[in-house]
Amino acid sequence: MAEKQEQQAAQKPKNTGAILQAVFAVLNLAVMGVGAYLVYASTIGWHSPKITEEQAQEELASTSSEEAGPLVYTMDKFTVNLGGEPKRTIRLEVNLQMLGKNGFEEVMEPENRAKARDKIVRLLNDKSFTELETIQGKLFLKDKIAMEVNSLLHRGIVKDVFFSDFVVQ
Repeated sequence: MAEKQEQQAAQKPKNTGAILQAVFAVLNLAVMGVGAYLVYASTIGWHSPKITEEQAQEELASTSSEEAGPLVYTMDKFTVNLGGEPKRTIRLEVNLQMLGKNGFEEVMEPENRAKARDKIVRLLNDKSFTELETIQGKLFLKDKIAMEVNSLLHRGIVKDVFFSDFVVQ
C-alpha cells in the first residue's frame, strides 16, 4: 500500500508540471499575439489621414499673421577689433531669428537695438582669431550672441542667430 501511495505522489507532480507547461505556453502565445497586433497597429497598419485642398486652405486661413512663424531681424554690419595677438578685425552681419512678432518689435526699439549692438561688440572684443576660426567657435559665438540678446529682452526670444557676412582680416 505504501508503494501505491508513493507511485501516486510521484505521478501527481508530473501531471502538474505538464499542466503548468501547457498553461505557460498558451499564456506566452497570447502575449506574443497581443504584442504582434500592437506592432502592426502602430506601424504597418497606420494610414495617413486624407487631406483635401479645401481643408488645407481653411487651416491656412485660420492661422493669424502673428502665428505665421519666426521673423528675422537684420542688424547693421559690425566692424570690430578682435582681442589677442596679432591684432585682427572682424566684419560681420548678424541676423536674429525672433520667435514672434512681439519679440521682433521689442528688438527693433532703438534702446534695445543699441544695447544689443553694444553687447555683441563687447563679446567680439573679448574673442581672439583662434577662437573664431573653427566651426565650433562660430557656433559657440552664435549661442553666446543669442544668450546676450535674450538677456536684454523681456517679451521676445531669439530663436537662432545667422551670419550673412563673416570676414576676419
